[in-house]
Amino acid sequence: MAKVFITGANGLLGTNLCEDLLMAGYNVKGLVRNKQKYVGEPHQRLDLIEGKLFMDFTAVLEDVDYVIHVAAMTDQSIPDYLEYWRINFNATSQLFHAAIKCGVKRFIFVSTANTLGFGSEINPGSEQRKISQLFAASLYARSKWEAEQYLLEHKDRIDTIIVNPTFMIGAYDSKPSSGKIILMCWRKKIVLYPSGGKNFVHVKDVSKGIVRSITEGKNGEKYLLANENLSYKVFFKKVNQLTGQRPLMLKIPNFVLSMLGLVGDTLRRFEIKSNLSSVNMRAVRIDNYFSNKKSIRELGLDYRPVDKAIIDAVEYFKKNSHNMR
Repeated sequence: MAKVFITGANGLLGTNLCEDLLMAGYNVKGLVRNKQKYVGEPHQRLDLIEGKLFMDFTAVLEDVDYVIHVAAMTDQSIPDYLEYWRINFNATSQLFHAAIKCGVKRFIFVSTANTLGFGSEINPGSEQRKISQLFAASLYARSKWEAEQYLLEHKDRIDTIIVNPTFMIGAYDSKPSSGKIILMCWRKKIVLYPSGGKNFVHVKDVSKGIVRSITEGKNGEKYLLANENLSYKVFFKKVNQLTGQRPLMLKIPNFVLSMLGLVGDTLRRFEIKSNLSSVNMRAVRIDNYFSNKKSIRELGLDYRPVDKAIIDAVEYFKKNSHNMR
């Protein structure tokens, strides 16, 4: 059976991906910083390798058929673009060339939906839309977009697939990462929500889409892995209903978000880390919506309801609250 190498194997997506690849019969090598912190189940066909993204991967990749690059700098608080570029572009290009040198058959890059143009509920964003002016100003999205362009410029040297997940929810979110949005409204008496919305997807569907792209994806193509377009208000209500809660829900006025963004911009000018910025505060005021039609058509995906993703995430948090870090 073919062998797959995954970076970021102990994250939300990486852990689910290891599980699904093993279930599909692949042999898996997973890059982790610390084997002891891997939250997935051990398996005889799973080889965890301790290391960092700037190590020499040629020895690791010499018997690998496919590379799936999941690891990234996603922290929204960093004020310096070079930190994003170093991980999301430079480390990606080095791994990419190591894969070419070792004769890897296909390189799959996990990017973000925000490198594509978003749309409305009636006219959602797609793989054909160019990055929006808003997210071109996001240091994270910009670094991922530049990596995409570089990889696609060299797609003649190795089969290259770009997958663009939207906001992932599900189990194995041990940090937590995107699951923080659930913790913002779960077990709270008052829930504050912004005026915008985004596309939510079960992490298992993203994982399944990546597994399918190994055999079904086309060289040089991008695939949005997306599902339900929901306002933040509707999403928080879903969490409340599914967990049997009835908190007071209050909308955050747009002018307050704008002011917070300006405060964050000021902090960043002094190189102070902050999740606040004008870009981030504007992002939560828009309908950041996308379509999954291409992934359904070309990868044969069948998406499960976001309700299921919320339930799986909440159950994981309940069972592993003592391990959350």
